[in-house]
Amino acid sequence: MRVDVFTIFPDMVEAFARQSLLGKARESGVLDVRVHDLRSGTTDPHRSVDDAPFGGGAGMVLMPEPVFTVVERVDPPRPLLYLSPAGRRLDQAYARELAASEGFSLLCGRYEGVDERVREHLVDDELSIGDYVLGGGEVAAMVVLEAVGRLVPGVMGNDSSADEESFSDGLLEYPHYTRPADLRGWAVPDVLRSGDHGKVDRWRRAQALERTRRRRPDLLEARGGLTDEEERLLAEFDL
Repeated sequence: MRVDVFTIFPDMVEAFARQSLLGKARESGVLDVRVHDLRSGTTDPHRSVDDAPFGGGAGMVLMPEPVFTVVERVDPPRPLLYLSPAGRRLDQAYARELAASEGFSLLCGRYEGVDERVREHLVDDELSIGDYVLGGGEVAAMVVLEAVGRLVPGVMGNDSSADEESFSDGLLEYPHYTRPADLRGWAVPDVLRSGDHGKVDRWRRAQALERTRRRRPDLLEARGGLTDEEERLLAEFDL
């Protein structure tokens, strides 16, 4: 899978993409992440990528020429997504959708954003990681790389791990425990040491339901509430 990132801070994104799971996936050839410097599309001695907005106002705007030049020269995988608060919100379902594709590209804005002609005539869509403002799209690009990259088959050591994570079924993830079995009087639940794998699975499902009901009831509401079977499961464990 190939992902191209266009930015004026390529070293920032490149350093991140070399680490942990992403770095290993790149080394093994499972992920092909390419980071492009928008300044390479400039022609002036100062490598200028921004200018004052027409009509006046605070801040600067990324000029269209460098963006068009670099993107057209690279011919990246589509869709090309502009990272913007106006875009579709990234969630686990969208991350899975992108992970199932052959590739996509990300454009990182800076300053007050990009010239509107880039949005109208170059990018295919826009993508948001939340309703807040960042200094630029680089951090957002890292979030997308992490959220999507780890879902690509072969990136994680155990691909089934992604099936049990938060939001995979519209629920938060169940609690996890490891050694020691008793820490300062706080014991690991007996069911996890019972050896009864069926009961463990039911307990984990019940815990995920209860945690979601308590902390993110909006997620349950989006699923249409609890089913009768889920109500019985919660009752089985007195939740």
